[in-house]
Amino acid sequence: MAAGTVAIVAGAGRLPLLVAAALERAGRPFRILAIRGFADPATRRRAHATVDLLDVRGALARLDAWAPSGVALAGAVARPSPAALLNTLAALRNREELRSLASGGDDHLLRGVLALLEDHGHRILGVHELAPDLMAPAGPLGRHGPDAAASASIATGRALLASLAPHDVGQAAVVAARRVLAVEGPEGTDRMLRRARDLARRPLGFGRPPGGLVLVKLAKAGQDLRVDLPAIGPRTVRNAAAAGCAGLAVGAGDTLVLDRPETVALADRLGLFLHGLEGAA
Repeated sequence: MAAGTVAIVAGAGRLPLLVAAALERAGRPFRILAIRGFADPATRRRAHATVDLLDVRGALARLDAWAPSGVALAGAVARPSPAALLNTLAALRNREELRSLASGGDDHLLRGVLALLEDHGHRILGVHELAPDLMAPAGPLGRHGPDAAASASIATGRALLASLAPHDVGQAAVVAARRVLAVEGPEGTDRMLRRARDLARRPLGFGRPPGGLVLVKLAKAGQDLRVDLPAIGPRTVRNAAAAGCAGLAVGAGDTLVLDRPETVALADRLGLFLHGLEGAA
């Protein structure tokens, strides 16, 4: 491969193509390795090769043949079962090490994936390094800003997420002043917001949500941003509005804002603020 070429290992969603577009704008060559069953049809059409999720040997062989200057992991991929991990990777790792890898949290698994790639001499690059224009800037992104009640909720959310960071819980929480309605778990941000919507409108799903309700989403302290970036997009804004949120506060520089023009326009139209928090991570 040409010097400076980036290999994009592509999972689900539009992020792989957004990264590819950013590289094209920068005049940097790239190749896409799509993960079968996860990469979107549009991504697969652009891909230079496709592999199965658990075909680790095949993926590593392809990357070794390409010899890229860096590898970027982009797009969502479901966590495989521990049994699948053990059966597929046994030839590459000690079984006891794999059992530990499979039984840990997502951060533990991602660190294991990085170790495999780095053991094969590949340099891992983060999306935030390759496409910084996709990240949330500091300050307001749209027309609206947080009021005093929302600012208090943001402060509570930041403190909460900082305290949970060592426990590999989630990247987001829904907060109203000092009341925490929901914390993100393995179900992800969208399902957490649906849960918060139900809790905020009790009893029996009726009533008004509490004032100053805010979605706070931040990278965890020490989180490896090369493989696990927080992200929001139009769907996040719609779900936050449905939950009764006054706005969204995200980490500046370490949170992806997918389809930013559409995301910001939707937040403006729904009357939600969208704010980038400096020094969040």
